[in-house]
Amino acid sequence: MFRPTALCSFRFREKASVFLTELHPAVNADERAAILAKLRKRDFDANHHCTAWREGLPVASQGSDDDGEPSGTAGAPMLRVLEGEGLTDALAVCIRWFGGTKLGTGGLVRAYTEGIQGAIAEARAQGFLQEAKVFRTGSMSVPAEQAHLPFTTLGAFAEAEVLGQEFGPGTAIVRFRMPPGREAALETAWRERSRGGRIEWE
Repeated sequence: MFRPTALCSFRFREKASVFLTELHPAVNADERAAILAKLRKRDFDANHHCTAWREGLPVASQGSDDDGEPSGTAGAPMLRVLEGEGLTDALAVCIRWFGGTKLGTGGLVRAYTEGIQGAIAEARAQGFLQEAKVFRTGSMSVPAEQAHLPFTTLGAFAEAEVLGQEFGPGTAIVRFRMPPGREAALETAWRERSRGGRIEWE
């Protein structure tokens, strides 16, 4: 999975219509709405502002909008490209200025696909795609006098990363994250080291 880290764009002309595709970092609906509102205001003379987006790691939601183009000819093919390229936390907006010649459904699908592919290629060429890794986050609780135990256990798992330690009334809590796949091994090690302790997964 990859995330865009900066705006990248790709512009081309197809049978007198101009297509400008922008790929934006966007992690939630509020950010997407703000970006789209800004683009609609900037390019108020365009005929369409078609969109596709994905968010979350792993991907929790995604969607698309044809914005007046025939159903399934704009947003859906853009979304398929985002899926195929493994992008998340991204908003793609393809802005079209109609040039007077209809492209047909096949032509529209090809044009919107080309637009988003071009923007992603620009992002990759400029180093604006960052690998996004999936993590599971958990916590270990022990009596305060045994605060060292979580660190000792996690230290045996090179892929585990400590996020912080908190102290409550007589209790020490260590939060950590790790890539999925070795949760069972860590749970076993923690149960043995803490004599029955459990990991709370978020």
